[in-house]
Amino acid sequence: MVPLLLVAACNTTASNDPAITGSISQANIETGEAIQRGTASWYGPGFHGRKTASGERFNSYDMTAAHRSLPFGTRLKVVNETNGRSVVVRVNDRGPFAHRRIIDLAKGPALALGLTATGTGYVSLHRID
Repeated sequence: MVPLLLVAACNTTASNDPAITGSISQANIETGEAIQRGTASWYGPGFHGRKTASGERFNSYDMTAAHRSLPFGTRLKVVNETNGRSVVVRVNDRGPFAHRRIIDLAKGPALALGLTATGTGYVSLHRID
């Protein structure tokens, strides 16, 4: 019985579900459904005034975000899946660089979503253009 449990525990079958992997689903972009779900974090005071990857100056209260792969200028509706609050942000930077996070928000959108006290939260991303 123990060998069977060990084999089951070592199963490496990968999931394609964006809710699990944090990957972006191309089909969902076209339907308006969530393109990605996962952990969001926020960054702010130490970066205020510095240049972002897009060349813009970072303003911690602007409705902007950092994403690893979406094009600069992409607008996203970000929904806090815990409390239902949502905001629209524009991607203008690259990141996050912390493991298993899908988006880094400026402090402004993080405040609106209720993420500043905890630092992170479970969100869904919906591409709107």
